[in-house]
Amino acid sequence: MKSINIELMLAKVQKLCEQRAVRLTPQRQLVLRLMAEQKNAISAYDLLDLLRLSEPQAKPPTVYRALDFLLEQGFIHKIESTNSYVVCHHVGEPLHTSALFICDSCGLVTEYHAQGIDRLLEELAEKSHFTIQHSVLETHGVCSKCVKA
Repeated sequence: MKSINIELMLAKVQKLCEQRAVRLTPQRQLVLRLMAEQKNAISAYDLLDLLRLSEPQAKPPTVYRALDFLLEQGFIHKIESTNSYVVCHHVGEPLHTSALFICDSCGLVTEYHAQGIDRLLEELAEKSHFTIQHSVLETHGVCSKCVKA
């Protein structure tokens, strides 16, 4: 994934939470920070292990509640095929379709805003009287670094 300025992203998330009248608790913020510090996607249990370094009493529901909140607010994406999570690089943008390219060799996840696909999905949804609330496309393959290796 491309690197992100974690402090800038957290400030943006805090501001969005205030605008939406939802609470970014210290635990939710810590989970988001831990995710942002990862190079690749992370599972809930790996996240729990990291969280326990600063909060030894943390239990699985603690992480899952934080992940549910972050997903609901659009701050992270769940990669269904690997049951893992990544930070959204388009935090605060209106509804968008994220195209996630997942390297099956090294685990690198790269996110792109799939603008052309957005329009196609909107047209299809309109034809079937369907309201899109969330859309993530997952594509598996091999990144350029792993192809060269």
